[in-house]
Amino acid sequence: MCGAALCFAQQAAPGAQSANPSPIQQALGSIKAVNDSGIILATDSGEECKVSLPDTAKILRVAPGQKDLKSATPLQKSDLQVGDRILVRGRASGDPHALTAAALIVMKQSDVAAKQENDRSDWQKRGGGGLVTTVDPGTGTITISQTSFTGTKSVVIHTTKSTILRRYAPNSVKFDDAKVAPIDQIKSGDQLRARGSKNADGSEIAADEVVSGTFRNLAGTITAVDPAAGTLTLKDLLSKQLVPVKVSGDSQLRKLPPEFAQRIAMRLKAAAAGGIPGAGMAATGGGAAPAQGQGEGGNRPASGGGVPGGGMGGRAGGPPDIQQILARMPAASLSDLQKGDAVMIVSTQPNETGEVKAITLLAGVEALLTASPSATQAMMLSPWSLSSSSAEAAANP
Repeated sequence: MCGAALCFAQQAAPGAQSANPSPIQQALGSIKAVNDSGIILATDSGEECKVSLPDTAKILRVAPGQKDLKSATPLQKSDLQVGDRILVRGRASGDPHALTAAALIVMKQSDVAAKQENDRSDWQKRGGGGLVTTVDPGTGTITISQTSFTGTKSVVIHTTKSTILRRYAPNSVKFDDAKVAPIDQIKSGDQLRARGSKNADGSEIAADEVVSGTFRNLAGTITAVDPAAGTLTLKDLLSKQLVPVKVSGDSQLRKLPPEFAQRIAMRLKAAAAGGIPGAGMAATGGGAAPAQGQGEGGNRPASGGGVPGGGMGGRAGGPPDIQQILARMPAASLSDLQKGDAVMIVSTQPNETGEVKAITLLAGVEALLTASPSATQAMMLSPWSLSSSSAEAAANP
């Protein structure tokens, strides 16, 4: 919304600055409260701003994704609600955290929610993701690997000059922090999600949009948990090292029911016994090629309802869709976890202190790690999409 809204604001009140020599300032965020004199804005920078709304203030409603004000419609003060996204342009007062509005550009919360739902549905229908194996900037093609109970499949992503390419920030779990970046920033082992037109067998995608990032897969046993501080310490199964993990409001926690975990474990054992490619892959947090099972992890799964039929789920006539299955698992909280619990985590890369931020945490995985820890990570963490409320929703492209 930010880039488009800045343009809108300049069009909304073209004479505002010449009518008053006071400098025009702007603030972007969401409405926290509405009162008789105006609104309280929770800005994207983390501050609060008191916005006074005189009768002369121009208030316009725009749809998410709208590029100009041609279709904007007027709003009244009484139409403003908590949660609406707005950009304010106005004059500063003596209070550094206050503005007298000259113009407001508004995206209604209901409009944003509707667009999120439409985009989420489109990502699910026309999206695909996995670990990057090769990148060819010259031809604009990216090859990814997708691992399931039936083995590893390669998918070729075709990009053009019109394809939107975004890259996650190194220490962020928010899609809003993803920035437009050239294709040559995508590396082998990265997690990637693409949305576009698929061919008949799903082996190629002509991408409209691509989002990628470098993440880390972890699996192991919790040695300490502090719900008040929002942290836990994990003993990594492969490195045997202790890893401090930060769990925030942006992290997504899921827990497998014991009987469901047992069912998946049986599938993993059967896959390994049958010599299915990828069942014995080694998975680490390093940067080796994902064909060797050493790629980075992904982000959060797409949202969903209950597990279809109580079974393994997935598409009719095809292999189980692990991404969708795990998305439908019950939510958990940090207070549900205890010392000794086995978990799998998709996280950001470590910061300077070695701490990582949890993007997705899956508990109840004792049976899975016992059955096949390497295959479990490769099949269940790597294919997860880059966010349920972010890449899949793409509310602020």
